[in-house]
Amino acid sequence: MIHTEWKLAASDGLTLYAREWLPAEREAVGTVCIVHGMGEHSGCYAELAGAFTEAGFAVLAYDQRGHGRSAGRRGHSPSIMALVSDAGLLLEEARTRHPGLPRFLYGHSMGGSVALNCALRLRPGLDGLILSSPWLRLAMRVPALKLRIGRIMARLWPTLPQRTGLKPGDLFRAASDAAPQPDPLNHLWITPGMFVALEEAGEWALAHARELDTPLLLMHGTADRVTSFEASRELARQVGSRCEFVPWDGGYHELHRDLDKDDVIRHMTRWLKARLRSKPREPFRE
Repeated sequence: MIHTEWKLAASDGLTLYAREWLPAEREAVGTVCIVHGMGEHSGCYAELAGAFTEAGFAVLAYDQRGHGRSAGRRGHSPSIMALVSDAGLLLEEARTRHPGLPRFLYGHSMGGSVALNCALRLRPGLDGLILSSPWLRLAMRVPALKLRIGRIMARLWPTLPQRTGLKPGDLFRAASDAAPQPDPLNHLWITPGMFVALEEAGEWALAHARELDTPLLLMHGTADRVTSFEASRELARQVGSRCEFVPWDGGYHELHRDLDKDDVIRHMTRWLKARLRSKPREPFRE
């Protein structure tokens, strides 16, 4: 697997850190662009990228603004459209680096909301969309009063840092009792502006889900303690026949790290390959 790194300039001038993994001994058959979750960074998906490159895909990822090595206040974005625009920038990078190849977009948790909103709002001509435990709603619904206060704070002090409250034991079931090593590039911060933008983006995406024009693989653990399994079920119903909905019985939030991760990754890889077979490759044109 070949790994490269570079920087991207977002539409508002913010610097984003990006990386790419390539198959070592074969030409890529398609591209997968990864949008990571809240508090994470692109390097958290190296194992998943390895599985995709082994299947022949070039994998591109970036640290979302306010995350990892990218610039910006930790856990903050000025709007959902800033996040969506950043994802669109990575998709354009995939088109430039690998002209003519099918493009797929993968998003997990908060990144799932960004990826879905990108597909719906920008309509970038994807060959497929994969969503893992997307943040459409939280597993525990936010009380109306608390949400109202959050909206007020989003107007008055949108960049106020607050703890997300995420705990490692809520994210995935470990195969051993050994505690995972802390990652210095991860963080546990979110701002009122970011929280309200994502809450509203989830509801907007559910309301416009019937407009999705690309095949969707939607996966969610039935025991997710972070994001709402029922909201994903609602999304699947709205999208209809274009969606393959896979509930992982007993699965936690991070399915790609959970006890069934090998099966999860194999399912995604098979789905990607099936999309290649179902669509003849078109010649690239300027």
